[in-house]
Amino acid sequence: MGEVVNLRQARKQKARSEKERQAGENRALHGRSKTERERDRLTSEKAEKFVAGHRREKPDDPGER
Repeated sequence: MGEVVNLRQARKQKARSEKERQAGENRALHGRSKTERERDRLTSEKAEKFVAGHRREKPDDPGER
């Protein structure tokens, strides 16, 4: 004879394993180390400062209007 299986527990275990599989995929796709995030943040700040430094009109100048 076969083993008796509680279907409610089997469904819950299947859902848990599916969530764990999905979480693993998400970690692989979206997971970045703190160093990588910091590097990207610094790069974007540097680019923003570069563009702001080359503007003809400063946004804080009250004299133009």
